[in-house]
Amino acid sequence: MGETFSNIVRSNDRVAPAAELHVEVIADFVCPFCFVGKRHLDEALKAVQGPSSVSWYPFQLNPEIPAEGQPFDVYLTKRFGSPANVEPVLQHLTDEGRRSGIDFRFDRIRHVPNTLPIHQLMQRAETMEVDQSALAEELMSAFFEDGSNIGELGVLIDIAKRHGIGAKETRDAVGSDTIRQAVAAREAQVRSSGLVGAPGFLVNRRLLVVGAQSTDNMVNAFDRAMFGEGSDSLVSPALH
Repeated sequence: MGETFSNIVRSNDRVAPAAELHVEVIADFVCPFCFVGKRHLDEALKAVQGPSSVSWYPFQLNPEIPAEGQPFDVYLTKRFGSPANVEPVLQHLTDEGRRSGIDFRFDRIRHVPNTLPIHQLMQRAETMEVDQSALAEELMSAFFEDGSNIGELGVLIDIAKRHGIGAKETRDAVGSDTIRQAVAAREAQVRSSGLVGAPGFLVNRRLLVVGAQSTDNMVNAFDRAMFGEGSDSLVSPALH
């Protein structure tokens, strides 16, 4: 797809409503707001009960992290500064997660990975027509609820197997320069549209929703994208 997200939205201002709801998720796997946003998206899709499909776009919140990743305490210090700044943020996320059915266990996280290999696995999942959302759910749960280092190849292989992706396919995806370049190109496409954070949800190529919106806000966005006038404006973030 050669267009930027903003151009896609503008070019679809007056298209007829699509019969199927399609959501393109822009997210990273070590982003707690992305996990919350995904849960809200899941609930919104259940609420509308119509035909729908979901695909995923890569977005690295921390592309500067070394390839081998970074200790969680170092990551938190660089991102938030002193422990006094960190604790309120983690408590807010824990509370918000609980309302979304997520058991955030920041005490279990020891390592923050560079997420590029994970995005490469998701890219491979898309070409194999694997349910990307189910795979993303397990990846995020493994990181945030179990404290697993989802950047480790062995962890990725174990998770991918449960979604029909064999060990060889996972190794090939993580080691593929072609897939790495495809991921980089897709992420550059997103960033060129002005999106500087995650999550984002592009609904029917007409409306870009930014932030971990509530389930009700997501349902309203679905209605606007399918039956409303269409807009190139961004919906404001709900949580961050």
